[in-house]
Amino acid sequence: MAVAGCTKCIKYMLFFFNFIFWLAGGVILGVALWLRHDSQTSNLLVLQFEGHQAPGTFYISVYILIAVGAVMMLVGFLGCYGAIQESQCLLGTFFFFLVILFACEVAAAIWGFMNRDTISKELINFYDSAYIKAVDVSGSPSKDSAISVLNVFHKTLDCCGKGDDTALFKQVAGTLCPRKTPEDFLKSQSCHDKLIELFSEKLYLIGLAALVVAVIMIFEMIFTMVLCCGIRNSPGVY
Repeated sequence: MAVAGCTKCIKYMLFFFNFIFWLAGGVILGVALWLRHDSQTSNLLVLQFEGHQAPGTFYISVYILIAVGAVMMLVGFLGCYGAIQESQCLLGTFFFFLVILFACEVAAAIWGFMNRDTISKELINFYDSAYIKAVDVSGSPSKDSAISVLNVFHKTLDCCGKGDDTALFKQVAGTLCPRKTPEDFLKSQSCHDKLIELFSEKLYLIGLAALVVAVIMIFEMIFTMVLCCGIRNSPGVY
């Protein structure tokens, strides 16, 4: 027998929140795919210098987001179907996966907060290793390769150098940043600052999406428990 009264209202509210959860999974999947193929990050993270690939920590995070988005869409569909069918089995399974997802999200948020500067620091170190070779006046064998790597950074981020104004940098600024004019250097052109800004914006976007999803999950867990209790106590359910 179908539920009635307040429990019926909870049923449709749970369906609504599950639909939002399913949409949120699609949004996260879309954002993750955009981050994976974004021209700024892609141009930087495919670089190689002296046999070393640019740090790929950012891509690991993106692949995790892609998996989370896909699982959220699957779990959201399961919740919608379970709510409409008033199936305790489906709702119980949905609740189980929801708790697992919530725990994973909390763990990921803690890890992300503790390592929020890791991605930008790794790329800054990669940039600096190429920068040292590029400004080497002794004629390093890898100087041309280093200049090519820096050109990608400078073109992608519209920056030049590390933000210093040393005499050595001024001598090579024309080679490293041929598109820059002397007037451009009146304001900061630091690639360090641009890298920090680039990944801070993306991490802020990810954090905001995770917060919204966490709030939805909490409401869904509450509504699922209430609906299961309502179904169990409905006449005709034994």
